[in-house]
Amino acid sequence: MTKGLLALAACAIGVSMPAAAATDNPFAKDEAVLSLSGLDLSTAEGQERLAIRMDTAARAVCGDRMATVHLAADSKAQVCRTAVLADIRSEIEARTAAAEKTAHTQLASNR
Repeated sequence: MTKGLLALAACAIGVSMPAAAATDNPFAKDEAVLSLSGLDLSTAEGQERLAIRMDTAARAVCGDRMATVHLAADSKAQVCRTAVLADIRSEIEARTAAAEKTAHTQLASNR
């Protein structure tokens, strides 16, 4: 599993606002890139740094501190961030599974 996590850490994930949460928010970007470089996801520190990067990417595409604009905008931004974080987790899980499958296939072919 550690090898899969290390292989995953060498890539980047494109993050975009989910269609269901799409709004005309002038304080948000259309997309962001979540870089996993330099992270050792087999450690607690690496996982904590990943969580911080995920939150930063979600805030970039959904908006941040929207309560200063309007409470309804903040509520929509929070829903959007929750959806973006779920999308990121799904993407990481899929890439981890693919990396593990590739690692197992390579081990089997080396015998």
